[in-house]
Amino acid sequence: MTGTPSTPPVFVHPSADVEEGAQVGAGTKIWHLAHVRNSATIGAGCVIGRNVYVDAEVVIGDLVKIQNNVSVYHGVTIEDEVFVGPCVVFTNDLRPRAQNPDWQITPTLIKRGASLGANATIVCGTVIGEHAMVAAGSVVTKSVAPNQLVAGNPARHLGWVDEKGNIVSREAQRPDGL
Repeated sequence: MTGTPSTPPVFVHPSADVEEGAQVGAGTKIWHLAHVRNSATIGAGCVIGRNVYVDAEVVIGDLVKIQNNVSVYHGVTIEDEVFVGPCVVFTNDLRPRAQNPDWQITPTLIKRGASLGANATIVCGTVIGEHAMVAAGSVVTKSVAPNQLVAGNPARHLGWVDEKGNIVSREAQRPDGL
């Protein structure tokens, strides 16, 4: 996890725990009290905030920013350039029980460039489309289309956003050119 003249080094705060076997890309910064499990993969140029937990077999792409107090559980895949706001909640079990011998992980996919606002809850089994935006405090119970803006509990359609996050339409139908 050290750099060479052509690749920036990985930074791991002394209070963070990156288990042996975790793969962390060049230039990634892992801050205070974060915990990265042994078979997790984190891409290059990421920022992993304070008290973030990255579970075994999670895959996080390049240039991802995960703010403080987020747990990314087994079954979650986060593609490149995704923003995950503080205290976002991911789940991986549709019918949670303390004891269930038939338990299976239900995967979740966050596509390239999506943004998840602070305190959003992403229920497993959903796909958040490219450049989609989930407003703070939303509870996502079904998949979100590319460039779609959703908010509320449960999250509902509010409009469409461009790659920079600007609202370009409040119509129900996706505008041409997005």
